[in-house]
Order: sequence, then structure tokens, then C-alpha cells
Amino acid sequence: MYAVRQSIRYDFARPTGAGRQLFRILPADIPGRQQVRESGYAFQPDVGERGEFRDFFGTNVIEAAMPPGLTRLALTMHSVVERTADDSLLDLSPPLPGLAAELAAHRSVGSHAPHHFTLPSRRIAATPRIAAFAQDLRNDQRTVRDMVETLGRALHDHMIFDSKATSVNTTPEDAFVQGRGVCQDFAQIMVGALRRLGVPAAYVAGYLRTLPPPGKPRLVGADAMHAWVRAWTGEEMGWVDYDPTNACFARNDHIDVGFGRDYDDVAPVTGRLRLDGRQSGSHSVDIEEITS
Repeated sequence: MYAVRQSIRYDFARPTGAGRQLFRILPADIPGRQQVRESGYAFQPDVGERGEFRDFFGTNVIEAAMPPGLTRLALTMHSVVERTADDSLLDLSPPLPGLAAELAAHRSVGSHAPHHFTLPSRRIAATPRIAAFAQDLRNDQRTVRDMVETLGRALHDHMIFDSKATSVNTTPEDAFVQGRGVCQDFAQIMVGALRRLGVPAAYVAGYLRTLPPPGKPRLVGADAMHAWVRAWTGEEMGWVDYDPTNACFARNDHIDVGFGRDYDDVAPVTGRLRLDGRQSGSHSVDIEEITS
């Protein structure tokens, strides 16, 4: 069980005009995997008109109409989440060449259907370098789940985590070529590579519980929003989550917010706000394990 707190703060050099913003920061309820025990949020100052809805992929979205005249804005969110890891070690996925037939036989087109995650998307284009990387690792004797892990480990070895190397708008190909990036880059590269192998893959946004070095206290706000990959491994096994940044399958310290075709579908903040001056912002996340 975890207590999750996030703070998003903005300061504006001059009073803003009106706008409308969408926030995807609330942990998701996932039957058998993740249960939200408590959840709430507050704006300071109060924005007035606001509401919540679920998007096509089921992500909880906070919608707020921003009044004119803001010089600062803060959104704080708190949730209590119970997370259950899938400890199954049994691989029920088919060999990689058999996945195409299972995909063709899958008739649903609902939000969790693998068909939505097979083609290039706005941020994850089909690029020759990433395709070649995937094809060099292809082994038709491997199961799909094994292929997901093999690809994730290889990408982890290829990339160096560097928070200054890329921006939110860096393309997966550019991050792959320089071999540096953040979790968004790792995840989008892996999604693109899996799709080139014929494996449906989604981009997952959430929170990752981090631990301090031995003997050091936890720092409030030191945890972070995180991104990883969800791959469809066939009818029997379904979706599995892999974190290429940390070279591991997602465990109970990975807390889901939502998923989509790429970062755009689950960006934490989107929308429009009229500005005619500079702004500064900060985001912080704190995740505390609840032991009693």
C-alpha cells in the first residue's frame, strides 16, 4: 500500500488569460492489480469550473477551466493505492511467429484491444534504425514474452539514462541514435521496436517508488512520474508490462496512471492557456509505503 502525492506548480510573470487544461495524474483502478483506496486533489487558487472524465483508454482525466488573471497556480493530488504484483513465472505466450494468427483472431476493438497498438503513432514513427535494432534481435524460437524481455534488456544496455540529453519533444529515433534519454525515450523506443516485430505495444504512464541509497533518508519529492511499456503477448497471457529503463518487468512499485499509443495519450498536462509573458513551473512526487 502506498500514499502517493504529487504537486504541480506554475508562476506567471503577468496575469494570464483564460484557458482549459487536462491533467492525467490520478492512479488507475485495475481489477486484480491495483486498487485506489482514497483519492483527492485541490487547486490553489480554486479554478471554479472543473470535472473528471475517463478517456477512450480508461485514464482518469481532471478537466479545469482556468479563469483569467492568474499569477500562480498549484495542483496537489493525493491517493492511497494498493498494488498487487503478478508473481506468475509461467510463460503462456506463443512463439513469436504464432502471434499474428492470434492477433487476427482477436475480434474486440475496445480500449484494451491490441489492434490499437500495432501501427506507428504520432510520436512513434516507423524508423529504419529502430526497426533494424529489433530485427537483429528477432528469434522466432523465442516466445513473445521472452522476446519482450530480450528486447528490453538490449535497449537498456544500448541506452544511458541522462535527464539532460533529451526534451519532451525529442523523437525516439534521435534519442536512440545518441543512446541517451529518460524513461519517456526508453519506453517510446521499445514500443516502436516491438511494433516492428509485430507485437502490439502501448506506452504506460505512472509513478515509480524509489528507494534512497543505504543509510540515507528518503527525500520528500524525490520520486517521479515514470513511463514503461505494455506488450500484448497473445490470448492466453494477454498484456505484460516491462520497464526498459530499469530492465525489469513492472512490479508492485510501479503504480499505473494510464496507457495509450504514445506519450501524447497520457501526458500529465495538456490544454491551452493564454499567456503574454514568461512562466516557470515545478513538479514533485512523493510515494510513501504504508506498512500498517
